[in-house]
Amino acid sequence: MKAIWKAYLDTSLILKITIALVLGIGVGLVFGEDATALAPFGDLLLSLLTFLIIPLILFTLIVGVNQTHIGDLGRMGGKVFIYYTLSSAFAIIVGLAVASIFQPGTGMQLDGSETFDVPENPGIVSVLLNIVPSNIFTAFSELNLLGIIFTAFAFGIAISYMRSSHELGELGNHLYKSIDALNEATLLILKVILQYVPIGVFAIMAKTVGSQGLDTLFSLGEMILVLYAALAVQIVIYTVLLILFKIKPGRFYKYARTPMLTAFVTQSSSGTLPLTLTAAKNLGLSKSLYGFSIPLGTTINMDGAAIRIAVSAVFAANLVGDPLSLSDMLMVVLVGTLASIGTAGIPGAGIVMIATVFVQLGLPIEAVALLTAIDALVGMGCTTLNVTGDLVGTALIDENEKNRKTAKA
Repeated sequence: MKAIWKAYLDTSLILKITIALVLGIGVGLVFGEDATALAPFGDLLLSLLTFLIIPLILFTLIVGVNQTHIGDLGRMGGKVFIYYTLSSAFAIIVGLAVASIFQPGTGMQLDGSETFDVPENPGIVSVLLNIVPSNIFTAFSELNLLGIIFTAFAFGIAISYMRSSHELGELGNHLYKSIDALNEATLLILKVILQYVPIGVFAIMAKTVGSQGLDTLFSLGEMILVLYAALAVQIVIYTVLLILFKIKPGRFYKYARTPMLTAFVTQSSSGTLPLTLTAAKNLGLSKSLYGFSIPLGTTINMDGAAIRIAVSAVFAANLVGDPLSLSDMLMVVLVGTLASIGTAGIPGAGIVMIATVFVQLGLPIEAVALLTAIDALVGMGCTTLNVTGDLVGTALIDENEKNRKTAKA
């Protein structure tokens, strides 16, 4: 037994996750609905990863703020927000372009029995107001990532001021060292949790495949294939950007593949956050940058969801025999970009965003009900791209900052 456990620990994490993924698909196909009995093991993985989100963001960002000049943080923050906005808009354009070539939904018809209640979209104003939590503990309990980032920034800047103060310097240094130690303790806990990730991945994959089955895959297969084709094009674009910024794609994906695979299975950018932060650390990115850019991206940067909006819009328009015009597509880009920011943090955010865009464009809301049938299957790929986009953006900005410092020197 000891030898088996040692062999398990010595095997690379990515190999264990890949094997778990394949086994999960096999068990889901063989046992069907019965595979949902494994769901608790998958739920445990999500709980373990979510358990670490608050300490990771809080401690990583406080330590990062204290390692960087405040002026640099402001400049990097501006770059991150601009990149995320442009990235989401460009992802929608990619989705529209690919969907316009393959025209999913052509020849299909709504049977009229589909119903869907449009969820309430809080909008951008509400999301922005959530940046400043009225209660720190509420922000933590509700996992308000923007509120947690704000809290970490506020305390990080305060501790930085204390450390530079003549009167409070000693107290500030003690406080900083304690938080740095808590950050290291959190990373140790994460190392232990990582050993359970393959088990959780196996359970989630078996449950997802078992509950979805092959019928759904075949009935809306064209829509799924077109969406994944668009996601693949976006990955190629990411790779080109990495090369242009002189970042080795092989090295990047070596560290990014673990959060990418985990995101694929869990369909949760937030749940994958601890692994994404670890990947950023292993890539050697600046802690002061990735400490806020990755959690912020989890909240507002949704390239995968943006592509999903675009492909879904083309699909719905073809269902009613009224293909999107150029002006309609421009509206999809505008409304879709705003929706991808304004719908942040809501469970089932992808479906909410699609419903929001459909209402604005006058597309049949019944089509959303049809798309919910493949929510899990497309959500896997979209979440993977969301996580990849956050890491790519952070890596590009980090490289840009390094080049800026080199030029100044």
